[in-house]
Amino acid sequence: MSEREEIKDQENTETLQEKEGQDTTSEETTREAKEETPEVDELEALHKALAEAKDQNLRLYAEFENFRKRTNKERIELFGTANQELMTALLPILDDFNRAIKAEQDERATQGMTLIHNKLENTLKNKGLKPMDDTTGQTFDPDQMEAVTQIPAPDKKMKGKVVDELERGYLLGSKILRYAKVVVGQ
Repeated sequence: MSEREEIKDQENTETLQEKEGQDTTSEETTREAKEETPEVDELEALHKALAEAKDQNLRLYAEFENFRKRTNKERIELFGTANQELMTALLPILDDFNRAIKAEQDERATQGMTLIHNKLENTLKNKGLKPMDDTTGQTFDPDQMEAVTQIPAPDKKMKGKVVDELERGYLLGSKILRYAKVVVGQ
């Protein structure tokens, strides 16, 4: 081989070695990038999982708060109307007392019945029972009254109004326990 060929050969070898060195460096860079990518992906996945867990926890907490508020509201309503069945059963007795007092046969009997009536009425009031206002002369309101019958109005002013109240209406707390039974003028 000539000197020229040897120099070319040597240059080719050096170039080849440089390329191999570069290839090795780029291979190492690629390997490092590949090694970093799984860690970054894993870290992103963990952040995503943490965010999902926080969101799920927040939603669960909100759902529990709604459940707690709803349960408390139902409990308050239950306590407010717990005596409803008892009160409904006692109302006819109270009505009988009212009728007996109106009949006023014997003065002593009337006084005794009035005392018993007042005691019963006060006990029921203490338990949350409230009588509705007297409806006689008021405009008929189907939300608070039950029309038992209609009669010709005694005068034009009484048309569509309550002529007589047969049974008083009662409230238990703010809930209507019994509608007032009335006669309406036509």
